Amino acid sequence: MRATDSNQDYPFAIANSAAAVLDGTGTVLAWTGPAEALLERPSADVCGRSARELLADASTWDAVLAQRTQSTADGWEGRATLRHGSGRAVDIGFRALPLTDGSRAGTARWLVLAAPAELDAQWRQDHAFTQELFLQGRVGLAVFDAGMRLLRTNTHLLPYTGMPPELNGRRLADFLWEEDARAIEEQLREVLHTGTPLVGFHTAVRTLDDPRSGRVLTVQAFRLQEPYGDPMGVAAVFTDVTDHERSRGRLDLLYRATAALTGSLSVLRTIEDLGGVLAPALGDCAAVDLAQTVLTGGEPPPGERYALMLVRTVVAGAPADGLRTGTTHVSPVPAAAGTGDGRSDRSGGQPPVRECGGLLVVDLADQQGAQEDHAWAAAVPGAHSAMTAPLRARGKMLGALTLWRGGDRPRLDEDDLALLEEIASRAAMAVDNARRFTKERLTAVGLQRSLLPPATSETPALEAASVYLPADADSGVGGDWFDVVPLSSARVALVVGDVAGHGLHATAMMGRLRSAVRALADLELEPDELLVHVDDLVLQVAAEAETEDGRHGTDDVTRPGGPVAATCLYAVYDPLTRQCVMASAGHPPPAVVGRDGVVTYPELSPGPPLGVGGWPFEQAEVELAPGSVLAMYTDGLIERGEGDIDEGMRDLADRLLRADVLGRPLRDARHDIVAGLPPGRLRDDVTLLLARARTVPADASATWQLDADPAVVADARQLVVAQLARWGLDELAFTTELIVSELVTNAIRYAGGPVQLRLIRAGALTCEVSDPSNSQPRMRRARASEEGGRGLYLVAQLSHRWGSRYTRDGKTVWSEQTLPLNERGTATAAAGSSW
Repeated sequence: MRATDSNQDYPFAIANSAAAVLDGTGTVLAWTGPAEALLERPSADVCGRSARELLADASTWDAVLAQRTQSTADGWEGRATLRHGSGRAVDIGFRALPLTDGSRAGTARWLVLAAPAELDAQWRQDHAFTQELFLQGRVGLAVFDAGMRLLRTNTHLLPYTGMPPELNGRRLADFLWEEDARAIEEQLREVLHTGTPLVGFHTAVRTLDDPRSGRVLTVQAFRLQEPYGDPMGVAAVFTDVTDHERSRGRLDLLYRATAALTGSLSVLRTIEDLGGVLAPALGDCAAVDLAQTVLTGGEPPPGERYALMLVRTVVAGAPADGLRTGTTHVSPVPAAAGTGDGRSDRSGGQPPVRECGGLLVVDLADQQGAQEDHAWAAAVPGAHSAMTAPLRARGKMLGALTLWRGGDRPRLDEDDLALLEEIASRAAMAVDNARRFTKERLTAVGLQRSLLPPATSETPALEAASVYLPADADSGVGGDWFDVVPLSSARVALVVGDVAGHGLHATAMMGRLRSAVRALADLELEPDELLVHVDDLVLQVAAEAETEDGRHGTDDVTRPGGPVAATCLYAVYDPLTRQCVMASAGHPPPAVVGRDGVVTYPELSPGPPLGVGGWPFEQAEVELAPGSVLAMYTDGLIERGEGDIDEGMRDLADRLLRADVLGRPLRDARHDIVAGLPPGRLRDDVTLLLARARTVPADASATWQLDADPAVVADARQLVVAQLARWGLDELAFTTELIVSELVTNAIRYAGGPVQLRLIRAGALTCEVSDPSNSQPRMRRARASEEGGRGLYLVAQLSHRWGSRYTRDGKTVWSEQTLPLNERGTATAAAGSSW
């Protein structure tokens, strides 16, 4: 800044002041250049004349002189209106100073300094503002020189104990912690060197005499300059914002704790997240104790005052030799609401234990009695204070929340206790909601598992093993299901499905669909036709839901019985032909691990999901080599938020190979395939069904073509008896003769055309008779007077099970008989010995 610019704000600066020397009569003896500039009147025109003539109104001369009533020995001040050289009036402020040179006794001379009235008023305002600013005590004000020494402070620079009575000439490090003083001085030096004001600098201030947590100050600073522009120091304003920062910190902690409590519906994850927020924000160590039944969704047991047994479930911030999870102890807070009675220290001073409304805060410093009576508070080494609050919701005691604090941190106080009470109240509601959700989820998981078949199974057609992982607690149980359905003639049906949505509704709908698929599978329908029937069932359920909504006037599709969407993959494997026929309703294709170790996905055209209606389903056929593995799954295994579906399918192929599904039992390999998918972190259910293909040896079946002539019935019996003899099943010859006689006779009598007879020895003895007729046989009750109508009844009595199925050329009626005990294991081994 230029010198002339800086001096404009200083009314009586030598370079700016208009000055005149007057004698005792008021005659102007001398006149300065600034005075000439102020009035634009040269000294030659002014000197020797009376000052009265300089006034704009000469009659005001007496009023100007009357202002001397407030004069002092140093002179007097006043205001006047002078006449400018141009004729206009100029308001000024002046100060008259007596001059004495000692040359002539009794001679009076006056030095009069004048400045424009507005500049004079501004200077007076600045002076008054600065004076009052240093007198107030609400904020700290200080002026530092270039060496960061205090030049001037107000009476209450820092509102904190340990301040010396006199600060002028001191440095901050003389009474503050060195690191605190250094932090402030670095900022002030930056202001001094750059001239950039410092705004909103927050710092902690601790005095040497009281090294507690101190106070939090906000520092504002700006540079001070000499009139000619050189830096002379820094002015700083210190505002104590400790209470504000603590309040804001408590609100922020309450907000973060609330966010942690609302982030999950799992009891354990909820309190884990809460513990991570509380330690070290509110205490050095935090522990959450819960009643054992709360973790499993059960109701907490009723407890008397100080009698509820808790399990330490979460510990956050604890030292290695401190608290441990899994320990049990009695709750330090009452199970019922507290009475609010405080209990004082034996010495009559500050109570070591304070109780209010079931909350406890314990000061462990020099309080041996408190440590003995409240061992829970002294559980953390080095802690000087502790507090605990109950987790109580809906009138039930769920657990307790406990905090410890030690080191140089201030002791826990009533404000901390109030904050803990609010957090504990919210935590209790969150834990109770999570507990109730856990109870519902466990019910849904139990229901779902009860609706699913065994995880492993063995049939002559294949070895099967499955894995089911429910979604995490936040997502809820889904509607995944699988099934292995034995069919006639050693065939087997494999099913994997997924109902959209989560919860009990999805689980219940899954049970309905699985039952429907199993019932339709018993009808021996082709996969595409079976899916059409299941699709009709889903549409019917949706129609019923719409009717129910209209009846009750609601459009809530999330309630039980609402609209349903599901996917399904249905496959039928025939171990005699090694053909697997499959159809999909919006479901991903299966993976086939060949004997050469190559994983392929069959070309399968998926139809729409179940519930769309009006669309056909296409079949695909793939040959499974003996020993190859078919993997069917739900989308939760390949859609985990880690990439697209193609990437998920490639990952599944890698998992199948790494698990060595070709060389290990599937019951062992299945767990390795889903390794890395923890049950508690899945957003969707994961279902995996593995099936190792087997084949029936050629010598385990026999087929004959018979003419449509009643005379061939006797030949059929002979053929069957001879074949059973070769298999060593002579003890089944008699019953098999009867079954074959009845089935062949019915086929010739009611169907006509060529008849095919086949025997299959694979886990059971199956007798099949095929004919070109599409009419299904029906067992009926024959009257005593009727000669016929008892053939199928006889077949049903002699068979373990029997039935009929449609084929492309007509139908097949089949009957199964249980093999003798000494033959069942041999038959199963023979079926699996071909790979």
